[in-house]
Amino acid sequence: MLLEKIKNRESNLTTFAPMTDNGTFIVEGGHKLSGEIIPQGAKNEALQIISCCLMTPEPVLLENLPDILDVNKLLDLLAGLGAEVDRIDRQTVRITAKNIDVEYMLSKEYVSDAQRIRGSVMLIAPMLNRYGRATLPKPGGDKIGRRRLDTHLLGLQALGGDFQYDADRHIYTFTTKGLKGTYIHMDEISVTGTANVVMAAALADGETTIYNAACEPYLQQLCKMLNRMGAKIEGIGSNLLKIQGVDSLGGTEHRMLPDMIEIGSFIGMAAMTGSDITIKDCSIQNLGIIPRTFERMGITLNMKGDDIHIPAHDHYEIQSFIDGGLMTIYDAPWPGFTPDLMSICLVTAIQARGSVLIHQKMFESRLFFVDKLIDMGAQIILCDPHRATVIGMDRRAPLRGISMSSPDIRAGVSLLIAALSAEGTSRIDNIHQIDRGYQDIDGRLRALGASIVRE
Repeated sequence: MLLEKIKNRESNLTTFAPMTDNGTFIVEGGHKLSGEIIPQGAKNEALQIISCCLMTPEPVLLENLPDILDVNKLLDLLAGLGAEVDRIDRQTVRITAKNIDVEYMLSKEYVSDAQRIRGSVMLIAPMLNRYGRATLPKPGGDKIGRRRLDTHLLGLQALGGDFQYDADRHIYTFTTKGLKGTYIHMDEISVTGTANVVMAAALADGETTIYNAACEPYLQQLCKMLNRMGAKIEGIGSNLLKIQGVDSLGGTEHRMLPDMIEIGSFIGMAAMTGSDITIKDCSIQNLGIIPRTFERMGITLNMKGDDIHIPAHDHYEIQSFIDGGLMTIYDAPWPGFTPDLMSICLVTAIQARGSVLIHQKMFESRLFFVDKLIDMGAQIILCDPHRATVIGMDRRAPLRGISMSSPDIRAGVSLLIAALSAEGTSRIDNIHQIDRGYQDIDGRLRALGASIVRE
């Protein structure tokens, strides 16, 4: 009976992105790219917004969704729960979460699918609010070091949610007799943790104050969407949110911002390959210090409305600090520099003039892919799990093509950028990691003149 229900629900959803868990890119490097490219909708925003659709039984129309593995897996989870997921076109989905089967969260199918995507953690608050219980298998995602769930669990607990952990099955179970507003000082500026607490507080009884909240544009988008649905959230864009709980939420329409990580990836790619590229419709006002950080690496960015033009660079020189000190690029919670672009900055610095210290503070395993870049001929000193010094080669010698494997989304694209700039042919295995975050990346880069074959 359960299998029959699952099959019926799967028929609600048609996905377009390749769903394989393997695959290979064969990349012939050394080609100059040119033309225009449009960034996809924001992956990190989409995962929050899709989860939020469970907050109401009314239809929610989502536009500019990226057609990528992580997004499609989360849509499949909603369809499995009984939500109507109507794929209007590749970037547009209508979700109606009217008839949800809470028991499905205990099924082997749900557990197997949910543990493969970290975004599933944001389904807890909507399910707690509407049904008083939820289940979460220990989520997966990128292998970039420890990514604790304390911020989620303690925030929901403060609002009146109880949780237990089954160590044998690696499953959390949540229950509540009713969430109640409270004051929460978050011990970590977690984007997904803040998203979970905000969604929980939106339908909680009374007022909730969240201090030290994440405030990146994608979290702002979630808050604005909730307000259109009938929530009462103040302080959007700051780290102090005040939320007055309401009885129910209605349907709405929402459009994703362009993906800032993809925009940064294209900037680095243009510089490394010496290409002339225009990135269209970037929503520059929501990019924060990303453009300035790449400019500090010597890359010229011409802003034309909401477009960013990167001219072909024969050379680009990393700036020094005002006192002459070595440039250091480090990640920090918004409005600091996003950790998702640290790998891109590192690979971009390989062919720059000058040196830079890349300090990845937030994740301890994200720099371990540099051994592959060193094998390609890059001059990089891995100081420790958090720091790497890149000694720019100023195009004195090209990187050389090698065989390698993608360890996570951002490192995978960094390796792809290196391969595009290298002399000879590179083989990149495990490319489902890239497909998790980048929509049809090989097809879109081929349109710019790249030589990429998917096997």
